[in-house]
Amino acid sequence: MSQYYLSHDAKNCVDCQACEVQCKTHKGLSIGPNPCSVQCIEPDIGIDPIGQGYVFMPCYHCEEAACMSVCPTAAIRRREKDGIVHIESSLCIGCKSCITACAWGACQWNPETLKAVKCDYCMDRLDEGLQPSCVTVCLTSCLDLVPADEMPENLSKHFDKEAGHPEVIK
Repeated sequence: MSQYYLSHDAKNCVDCQACEVQCKTHKGLSIGPNPCSVQCIEPDIGIDPIGQGYVFMPCYHCEEAACMSVCPTAAIRRREKDGIVHIESSLCIGCKSCITACAWGACQWNPETLKAVKCDYCMDRLDEGLQPSCVTVCLTSCLDLVPADEMPENLSKHFDKEAGHPEVIK
């Protein structure tokens, strides 16, 4: 896994989608791919008819990243210094194997470049000592990039340490 974790305080998220827009803007993406997204979790009407929650869905930078193992050109790589899984666009042939392989939908199709794109925690910004774009525009400050060892206990229990990726949260 990456040295980092994008922490999301779901209690304060209002689904404004500023994070999604800023991500697309930073990566120069138009309609179509969403390297990060906010998913609405519908409430159980019998328990909480008006309360709904949101889950921020970036790439999880899995230790055993399925997208990496299926890429025929090794375009999907892990940075040695911090474990961030990213796509070398110049090596991507647009076969979409990574899109099929990722259980979390992190790899997305860019119809303009005919290549895959995914969240890379804005590693260009991290290299400059800056936060990822999504974190900088969050209106309620519910996003934060933290060291992976600071992942909240209630979330870390959902990560399958042996498989190196998140399990399906039940």
